Amino acid sequence: MKRENIIDRIGEPIIRTAGIGKTVPSGASGLTILRDISFEVRAGEAVAIVGVSGSGKSTLLGLLAGLDTPSEGEIHIDGHDLFALDEDGRAALRAHMVGFVFQSFQLLPAMTAIENVMLPLELAGTSGARAAARTMLARVGLAERLDHYPKQLSGGEQQRVAIARAFVTRPALLLADEPTGNLDAATGNQIIDLMFELNRERGATLLLVTHDEALSARCDRVLRLAAGRLVDGER
Repeated sequence: MKRENIIDRIGEPIIRTAGIGKTVPSGASGLTILRDISFEVRAGEAVAIVGVSGSGKSTLLGLLAGLDTPSEGEIHIDGHDLFALDEDGRAALRAHMVGFVFQSFQLLPAMTAIENVMLPLELAGTSGARAAARTMLARVGLAERLDHYPKQLSGGEQQRVAIARAFVTRPALLLADEPTGNLDAATGNQIIDLMFELNRERGATLLLVTHDEALSARCDRVLRLAAGRLVDGER
């Protein structure tokens, strides 16, 4: 799917899972982390994945990103069978249409703020990376912090850099794993506001794992996991 057609596809399924399961080696029978997970997410939606620690939330997000493989079931991203693609194909799909925001920011410490934001554009061979990164950092309120390294930034500022990096490629799908988990309440609220503003501006689909009730309440839908099963949400 071309990025410029995302707005035209609002309301159509962008994620579809069918019977997803994940079992990892543990003892004689293995440990089942996820079982029989089926749902759809429509383009333009904001969907929260919630559940207690150990319920499988982050594992599910990793599967949706193609960073891990399921033991059973299928995941389709924009009509592409994710695990019918080889590793290079999944990486290309991520580069084309997926952005990430992590609890731990995942900034490269040896790179400045602008260099961190430029990185995905440079990896994709996009021209004008520095100008686009500068514009995006200004949009998240860091126009005066372009040349600062992560260790010189507060936690909230680091997460703003991470959000700028995620949105600079204009992804169709943004995956966020506990984006406010390492922030105080006031800073977390600012980050929530920023994520939803950018989501509305750019017509992206937002799928996030969170323990934050205020954050999940702002989403269009909530998918609730318990003991590796989907217990609330579209099945």
